[in-house]
Amino acid sequence: MRTHHTITLLTTAAATALALTACTPQTSSNGKPAAPSAAAPGASSAPSIAAPATKTATLPNFVGKGLQTAQDEAQAAGFYALKSHDALGRDRLQALDRNWKVCSQTPAAGASIDTGTSVDFGAVKLEETCPATDAPAPKPAGDTMPNFVGQGMKAVRGALPSNASITVKDAVQSRMVLQESNWKVCSQDPKPGTALSGQPVSFTVAKTEETCP
Repeated sequence: MRTHHTITLLTTAAATALALTACTPQTSSNGKPAAPSAAAPGASSAPSIAAPATKTATLPNFVGKGLQTAQDEAQAAGFYALKSHDALGRDRLQALDRNWKVCSQTPAAGASIDTGTSVDFGAVKLEETCPATDAPAPKPAGDTMPNFVGQGMKAVRGALPSNASITVKDAVQSRMVLQESNWKVCSQDPKPGTALSGQPVSFTVAKTEETCP
């Protein structure tokens, strides 16, 4: 029984010592209780992140260069937001950039601009002649039928509502119109100025290099 009482007393003493240690306040080097640390008024616990610095550079002149070369040199100069469009207004895709050349660029060369600025190249195929100014694509049709004569058929289709019923026929021969970017409008029905209310639309077309009958 003595052994049992001795173990009980030792266990009680150890528990008491642990409780006193937990309740004892921390002290500083001068023996006084240490004050709890507190953040300065208005200070945030999250780390501050500095805004990225804006970088500017002079935009080179890319007019006359191959489209692929112009894109490579633009990136080398720090400009990566690049796009291109058909300078003849036919809405052709620049699927193989090496087959196109730059006719115009926006912004113009020589400007010192933010390198994040979007640079747009107006381009034509290598064998084509650059226009004096980029031909604008047809504006989206509203409530009335625009005059589409002479416009590229692919661009005309894109200007009409996506749910429009459109018929396209060859005005020169009985050929199938497969790649509309290579065709231009010769005639249209309904006529320009007619109210558009969901009626079917039809066009006759010829190849871009051909003369409409």
